[in-house]
Parts: sequence; C-alpha cells; structure tokens
Amino acid sequence: MQITRTNPFNGETNTLNIDVTDEQVQAYMDGALIQDAFPQLTAGEREFIKTGITEEAWDEMFS
Repeated sequence: MQITRTNPFNGETNTLNIDVTDEQVQAYMDGALIQDAFPQLTAGEREFIKTGITEEAWDEMFS
C-alpha cells in the first residue's frame, strides 16, 4: 500500500510502498498500538506511518 506523509520538521512530503493491509490500517486508526497493528514492519516504517519522518531524514537530523 502506498502511504503518503509529510515530515513535520522540513515540510517534505514522501510516499512509501509499505506492506500493510486495509485491516491493519483500520486497527491502527481505531487505536491499536502501532507495533501491534503492524508487527511485520521495521521501526523505521512504523515511524514513517506515525510521524512522516523517513529513516533517511531521521539519520540526517540525529546523526
């Protein structure tokens, strides 16, 4: 599924193709913890869904 988010720090909008189902997205939107809704994702993928910050941007900000 393609997920588009905007990084709140630099305003950059990114779209990533992330392996999630509609049911998982709905569970997250209904209040499931992100690690429970998307157990197969990496921490970086979950961070992108939650905040819009890509792994690359995170590394640039906190390297």
